[in-house]
Amino acid sequence: MENSSNLASLPEEEPENASQNAGKMPSTFSSKPDRPPIQISSQKYMPLDWASYFDQEEDVHIEDSDDVFHIYKAGTEGPVVFCLHGGGYSGLSFALSASKIKEKARVIALDLRGHGKSSTGNDLDISIETMCNDVLAVLKTMYGDSPPAIVIVGHSMGGSVAVHVAAKKVLPSLAGLVVIDVVEGTALASLIHMQKILSNRMQHFSTIEKAIEWSVKGGTVRNIESARVSIPSTLTYDDSRKCYTHRARLEETEQYWRGWYEGLSERFLSSPVPKLLLLAGTDRLDRTLTIGQMQGKFQMVVVRHTGHAIQEDVPDEFATLVLNFISRNRIGPRGVEVSVCMKRP
Repeated sequence: MENSSNLASLPEEEPENASQNAGKMPSTFSSKPDRPPIQISSQKYMPLDWASYFDQEEDVHIEDSDDVFHIYKAGTEGPVVFCLHGGGYSGLSFALSASKIKEKARVIALDLRGHGKSSTGNDLDISIETMCNDVLAVLKTMYGDSPPAIVIVGHSMGGSVAVHVAAKKVLPSLAGLVVIDVVEGTALASLIHMQKILSNRMQHFSTIEKAIEWSVKGGTVRNIESARVSIPSTLTYDDSRKCYTHRARLEETEQYWRGWYEGLSERFLSSPVPKLLLLAGTDRLDRTLTIGQMQGKFQMVVVRHTGHAIQEDVPDEFATLVLNFISRNRIGPRGVEVSVCMKRP
């Protein structure tokens, strides 16, 4: 779910080298002018294939149910970085960062219920209890009783799911918790604005390119490359209107929103694993977390110059933060060596 403060519009981008090359004559030694061709909108916002970032995709069929959860996988060694996206996003929200993390660890990005390519008996039941059970069922189906070391990573709504799963203390191999830009106090305070935010966003798009452009210019995702990978998976085609619309029907799930965030800070602090909180702003810690941070109960990093979707806006920096977290806490069979310059305690 978006916070209204993170929806600032972005300025139109100028074509590269437009000012420097204006008026230049073509070089005698080149077969084409110095000035690059100006990209038209449909090219600039053309969708990109997930396969350039993840290694494979799979459907996970949950036993004794009609639920099928879609996952994207990358990497072959190291602990599993299990990623949960925010409301209205999809597993491909982690595509660009996965292409970096997979050099040192395995990445699995899940399409949560009602999102992406996942299909369930009730896509509108995104209560915190149901989503936690979904995550545990997917992990059980994938790994049985012998799961590898897992670092669970969650953004926004997915962050609340990650915290609740960790706080349940039912995953014996859980080795770390990373929460992206969600704090109980701020999230609860913003809920009264959510229906207005959802109703004010553009609802229908004539093309996928138009949806990608709207997302970037509206600030939902500030990284064009990431938007070109992730946004198509957040859409569905409306045959009656002959256009694209949002896959997740968040406006119909208001009854569950408060349950995502109530008691989140206490659950976060009580999770018995190393914890990292990534924030896009400094004014978001509530009293419980402020005290917890002063007591050294978790690591916090404020990521500058980014919007709400930190993992999409600055994927390289996000990947480095996650890998450093894994390395510092020696997560996995032999830990993860990120750099020879890493200081060991």
